Amino acid sequence: MHIEAKLRELGLELPEVKKPAGLYVFTKRVGNLVYVSGQTPDIGSILQYKGVVGEDMSIETAQQAAQLAALNILAVLKLDLGDLDRIRQIVQVVGYVRCAKGFEDQPKVINGASQVFKDLWG
Repeated sequence: MHIEAKLRELGLELPEVKKPAGLYVFTKRVGNLVYVSGQTPDIGSILQYKGVVGEDMSIETAQQAAQLAALNILAVLKLDLGDLDRIRQIVQVVGYVRCAKGFEDQPKVINGASQVFKDLWG
């Protein structure tokens, strides 16, 4: 099944790609690998999730934010590659979580992004 068809089946859609906020580029190819710059949970350059996990944001809400960041990653990959079906696998996911002191469930939050990639590529 095509990746974009799987996205639709999951009820997900790619956000519009925003302009870079600085001098960075969204992607950089090295051989057969494509590195993606950090992506946040934005839609149209507007941050959709604000807060501190474990203080004023639940793990579930933070997972939704991570999911949106993953969709932004896929959107810039589509812009660069032209077709998400060119991706064979996601090699590494790095995430940062703004969280309360003593919060120790960062992996659960980042799973919001990892789950998208798992659902699409296994």
